[in-house]
Amino acid sequence: MKKDLETRAETLARYIIANRATVRDAARRYGISKSTVHKDISERLPAFNRTLYGEVSEVLALNKAERHIRGGEATRRKYGAK
Repeated sequence: MKKDLETRAETLARYIIANRATVRDAARRYGISKSTVHKDISERLPAFNRTLYGEVSEVLALNKAERHIRGGEATRRKYGAK
Protein backbone atom coordinates (compact mmCIF):
# COMPACT_ATOMS: atom_id res chain seq x y z
CA MET A 1 0.00 0.00 0.00
CA LYS A 2 2.76 2.46 0.90
CA LYS A 3 4.44 1.92 -2.48
CA ASP A 4 1.16 2.79 -4.22
CA LEU A 5 0.98 6.11 -2.36
CA GLU A 6 4.57 6.93 -3.32
CA THR A 7 3.88 6.07 -6.95
CA ARG A 8 0.75 8.24 -6.97
CA ALA A 9 2.60 11.16 -5.38
CA GLU A 10 5.39 10.92 -7.98
CA THR A 11 2.90 10.64 -10.84
CA LEU A 12 1.01 13.71 -9.64
CA ALA A 13 4.22 15.69 -9.22
CA ARG A 14 5.48 14.80 -12.68
CA TYR A 15 2.12 15.73 -14.21
CA ILE A 16 2.09 19.11 -12.44
CA ILE A 17 5.66 19.86 -13.52
CA ALA A 18 5.22 18.75 -17.14
CA ASN A 19 1.97 20.63 -17.67
CA ARG A 20 2.47 23.55 -15.27
CA ALA A 21 -0.84 22.33 -13.86
CA THR A 22 -2.65 23.47 -10.75
CA VAL A 23 -3.67 21.17 -7.91
CA ARG A 24 -7.24 21.41 -9.22
CA ASP A 25 -6.13 20.37 -12.73
CA ALA A 26 -4.23 17.36 -11.38
CA ALA A 27 -7.17 16.30 -9.21
CA ARG A 28 -9.52 16.48 -12.18
CA ARG A 29 -7.09 14.58 -14.42
CA TYR A 30 -6.61 11.69 -11.98
CA GLY A 31 -10.12 11.63 -10.54
CA ILE A 32 -9.12 12.33 -6.93
CA SER A 33 -9.82 15.20 -4.56
CA LYS A 34 -7.77 18.38 -4.32
CA SER A 35 -7.06 17.49 -0.69
CA THR A 36 -5.54 14.18 -1.73
CA VAL A 37 -3.35 15.85 -4.35
CA HIS A 38 -2.20 18.45 -1.86
CA LYS A 39 -1.45 15.86 0.81
CA ASP A 40 0.48 13.67 -1.64
CA ILE A 41 2.55 16.60 -2.87
CA SER A 42 3.16 18.44 0.39
CA GLU A 43 3.46 15.59 2.91
CA ARG A 44 4.19 12.29 1.20
CA LEU A 45 6.50 13.36 -1.63
CA PRO A 46 9.14 15.14 0.51
CA ALA A 47 9.53 12.02 2.62
CA PHE A 48 11.01 10.01 -0.24
CA ASN A 49 11.91 12.37 -3.11
CA ARG A 50 13.12 15.82 -2.02
CA THR A 51 14.40 16.72 -5.50
CA LEU A 52 11.05 16.19 -7.18
CA TYR A 53 9.34 17.98 -4.29
CA GLY A 54 11.56 21.02 -4.88
CA GLU A 55 10.62 21.12 -8.55
CA VAL A 56 6.89 20.75 -7.99
CA SER A 57 6.99 23.32 -5.18
CA GLU A 58 8.28 25.93 -7.62
CA VAL A 59 5.38 25.29 -9.99
CA LEU A 60 2.84 25.42 -7.17
CA ALA A 61 4.35 28.65 -5.83
CA LEU A 62 4.04 30.20 -9.29
CA ASN A 63 0.43 29.03 -9.54
CA LYS A 64 -0.30 30.54 -6.15
CA ALA A 65 1.22 33.85 -7.20
CA GLU A 66 -0.87 33.91 -10.38
CA ARG A 67 -4.19 32.70 -9.00
CA HIS A 68 -5.65 36.18 -8.59
CA ILE A 69 -5.14 36.71 -12.33
CA ARG A 70 -6.89 33.46 -13.23
CA GLY A 71 -9.75 34.38 -10.89
CA GLY A 72 -10.18 37.74 -12.59
CA GLU A 73 -10.22 36.11 -16.01
CA ALA A 74 -12.88 33.63 -14.88
CA THR A 75 -15.04 36.46 -13.58
CA ARG A 76 -14.73 38.33 -16.88
CA ARG A 77 -15.72 35.21 -18.81
CA LYS A 78 -18.68 34.55 -16.53
CA TYR A 79 -20.13 38.06 -16.51
CA GLY A 80 -18.86 39.33 -19.86
CA ALA A 81 -17.08 42.35 -18.40
CA LYS A 82 -14.41 44.02 -20.46
